[in-house]
Amino acid sequence: MKPSFVRTPLSLALCGLAAPAVAADLDVSVQIPQLDVAEYHRPYVAVWVEREDRSVASNLAVWYQVKRGGPPGAAPAAGAPAQQAGGEGGTKWLPDLRQWWRRTGRELTVPIDGVTSATKPVGEYKLAFSQGKAPLGELAPGKYKLMVEAAREDGGRELVDIAFEWPAKARQELKASGKSELGAITLGIAP
Repeated sequence: MKPSFVRTPLSLALCGLAAPAVAADLDVSVQIPQLDVAEYHRPYVAVWVEREDRSVASNLAVWYQVKRGGPPGAAPAAGAPAQQAGGEGGTKWLPDLRQWWRRTGRELTVPIDGVTSATKPVGEYKLAFSQGKAPLGELAPGKYKLMVEAAREDGGRELVDIAFEWPAKARQELKASGKSELGAITLGIAP
């Protein structure tokens, strides 16, 4: 007779092999390009899903200058930007994401768990969202647009959208590209 400790790990391993792999329903890739400018500031970026009537179905990500430590009203840390004084962090500049702000931003209280985070340096960022889970939630069947907006201090603003239908019948990869503040934007949709 074999010891029981041999059967337990084997049965756990087999259970792990039999479990289905869970894939994200929406995969979003956002590229922040390298810009040749005298004074560079990281862009604020908002990513959301919009219905045909232009109402917001879901806020997926908002990257802004998150306040660095300290109680509200405390003086900013040495070398910290002056806009952090007064305890507001970078929320003062969120209205610069004009389309996002008009559609939904002004109604929200940030930070939002699982949605907001700090600005990102130059690079490509991958985001994954699952149907029925926050922040994507439940999307009803229909036509939508993935919206990606960027605004940069002493820079420009840019809005890129990708139209898609939900639910997808087959795996799709849709692409768009910004011209200045945003680079390549990719939307992968899994049925």
